[in-house]
Amino acid sequence: MRGRSRTVALDLGSVRVGVAIDDELGSMAHPRGVLDGKDRGKLMRSLKDLAAAEHVQRFVVGLPLDMKGGEGDAARKAREIAQQIADATGCDVELWDERLSTVQAARELEASEVRGKKAKERIDEAAACMILQAWLDQPRARAPAEEDS
Repeated sequence: MRGRSRTVALDLGSVRVGVAIDDELGSMAHPRGVLDGKDRGKLMRSLKDLAAAEHVQRFVVGLPLDMKGGEGDAARKAREIAQQIADATGCDVELWDERLSTVQAARELEASEVRGKKAKERIDEAAACMILQAWLDQPRARAPAEEDS
């Protein structure tokens, strides 16, 4: 039986890139740690390896819009990195509005009593989970998976 294609979400940061991947059913986001965001070449190699190992079809990259929905330097940089990911991995890449994902992730970690240094270490992957779960929860996210059945 052929495995279902996976979707990975990324919360881009200049130091760390949070990673989340969907489950086998394509319904739940799960944290997958962080990657080094300082070395772009190393990041692209890591994402290419992840794509091959996990049968990734798509990356969902957080797009940091301002509160009015406008794009600044961070959003332009995210678009540039998204194109590099597509080029490096051969996977589809979608941008997803990530406004407040880090704030929401911090609140959820706080609510689960993860604080201090441990929360700082997990915030990026938690934000990636927020991005991916929001993407998975939209109706069109399920359409390609249903067509593969």
